[in-house]
Amino acid sequence: MNGNASMIAVLCSHLCAENCTPLEPSEWTKLVDIMIEHNLQPKDIPDFSDEDMKRFFGYESAEITRIKELLDRAGSLGFELEKLSSMGINVITRADKGYPKALKTKLKGGCPPLFYYAGELALLDSRTVGFVGSRTIGDEDTVFTERTVGKINKRGFGVVTGGARGVDSAASAASISNGCFCIEYISDSLINKIRRKDVISAIHDKKLLLLSAAKPDAGFNAGMAMQRNKFIYAQSEATVIVKSDYNKGGTWNGAVQALKKEYCPVLCRDYKRYNGNSELIKLGAVPIDDNWDGDVENMNFLLSNKGEQLSLFD
Repeated sequence: MNGNASMIAVLCSHLCAENCTPLEPSEWTKLVDIMIEHNLQPKDIPDFSDEDMKRFFGYESAEITRIKELLDRAGSLGFELEKLSSMGINVITRADKGYPKALKTKLKGGCPPLFYYAGELALLDSRTVGFVGSRTIGDEDTVFTERTVGKINKRGFGVVTGGARGVDSAASAASISNGCFCIEYISDSLINKIRRKDVISAIHDKKLLLLSAAKPDAGFNAGMAMQRNKFIYAQSEATVIVKSDYNKGGTWNGAVQALKKEYCPVLCRDYKRYNGNSELIKLGAVPIDDNWDGDVENMNFLLSNKGEQLSLFD
C-alpha cells in the first residue's frame, strides 16, 4: 500500500477495532473534502498535532482522541492485513489505481473508502451486465437467468451480482460455465466463501472477483446487503432484474434507487406473475422477455449521471 492507502485503511477499516470507532464512509468523505480544500493528503494526518486537527478539521477533543486511537492500531491492523493476504484476501482503497473506476464515477463520495477482495482486479475494467433478484427462485427463473446470461456473454459482457443464493448464484455460475467471468459484490462472509472449491477454482482461473465493503469475517447484515446493491448497478452497463417482490426487499429497494439515481439502464423481466416486476416496469424499468437478444449497447439510453472520476483518495 502507498501512504494514502495505508492511512485510509487505518482510519476506516473495521478490523482490530475493538477499542476504537472507524470512520464511516460519510465521515471519510467529509474529511476528504477538507483535505482537498487545504491541499492535504491522508498520509499527512499522523504528523498533525491536536491544534492542526482543530484548525484544519474543526475537531473537538473527542474527535481528536478518536483519530489518535485509530492511528495507534496501525501495527495490529498491519499484522491482520498480512494474515488476510496469506489467505488470498487483500485490500483496495480509494487511493489505489485499481479501485473500481465505475463506482468512483457514478457513486462519487458514496463509494466505500475500501474494499476487501479476492480474485483478479483487472476484471473491473471489463464490460459487465448486472443480474439481481430474489433468493428464492423456481426452475423457470433459473432457466431465464441462464439463457439471458448466455446472451450477454456472447456479446462479450461478464456478469455482476451480489453473490447471494437464488438469482445471483445462478447468474454467476452460468457466466463462469460459459467461459466468461463474474464480479460479485458480496455483503458478508468473504472468508467463508473463498474456502469453497468452486470459488477457489474460479478465482484461480481468473474468472471470479469477490469484493466486500464488510469485514471479511462479518455475518449477514441487512443494511450492508442493501448498500451493496448500488455497487452492482454502478459497476454495470445495464442490470437485469429477474424476480422482485413488490415494495419490499433488497431487490425492490435497489432497483428503485437505481432508477432514481440513473446508475445504469435497468431492465426487468416482463413476467406478469411477479407483481414486483410489473410495478418496476411502471416506474421506468425496461421490460424484457425470452425474446430479448441481449443487446445492451444499442439501447439508446441517455443517462445524466455519467460524471467524472474523482481524485485517487476521494
